Amino acid sequence: MLPREELLKGVENREDVARVIDQAEQAIKTWEVVLTDFLSPPVLVEIQQRFGRLTEVQILAWGGYLQAERKRLAIARAELPLEQSQVEIAALDIAGNFLFDTATHRDFLGAMLGTGLVREKTGDVIVLGERGAQAIVVPEMVEFLETSLTQVRSVPVTTRRLDLSELKIREPKKKEMTTVEASMRLDAIASAGFGTSRSKMAEMINAGDVRVNWKEISQASHSVQSGDLIAVRGKGRLEIGEVNVTKKERYRIQLTKFS
Repeated sequence: MLPREELLKGVENREDVARVIDQAEQAIKTWEVVLTDFLSPPVLVEIQQRFGRLTEVQILAWGGYLQAERKRLAIARAELPLEQSQVEIAALDIAGNFLFDTATHRDFLGAMLGTGLVREKTGDVIVLGERGAQAIVVPEMVEFLETSLTQVRSVPVTTRRLDLSELKIREPKKKEMTTVEASMRLDAIASAGFGTSRSKMAEMINAGDVRVNWKEISQASHSVQSGDLIAVRGKGRLEIGEVNVTKKERYRIQLTKFS
């Protein structure tokens, strides 16, 4: 048995992590590869941190493409081989003419959930503008969605299975920059990286729009460090690289912005 209470100590997403612990114990007991549903980034981070200490089991995350945010986990005993192909994932094309009735990520996801699909059965949704969208789902829901998902907003759609190689993934734009700051406060680093005022960034932090390593942070004074990932809703992500202290005891920080 796994050290459940130790693994759950201090986690924010206790119910989700506990469910994965149950599945890990099942994998140990049955000598089979056990798959989770799709997990959100905050849950994935907590599980990877906790399970990284274990020697009995191994986990492998995959969401259909490299930059995927929502992923399934394959869990197996440490002695067994574990490959990406064992994480069963399917892709769907949701095609329609959205030229005169633009649909957002929320619209496509809402239409999918409106069929009775639960959120845990779907991964990322990739919006393609006027052509529609593509969605990652668990394979057992493909046939259901092909017959049930027929409209998004006012637009009739055709839903069909895709090969994962047909996903239209937009490579994120990448910008390298350097800033010099008096401290490693979240509001200071994020405002420099995203090109906004410090007061505006503080408002976004207070509103719950900012995550550090996928955990929501509500304090502008939160201290960040090299290796941290800052995500701001609607603005992209910021990776903190090398940090050096200058002669004037300020921080010279390498930043990489993804948008």
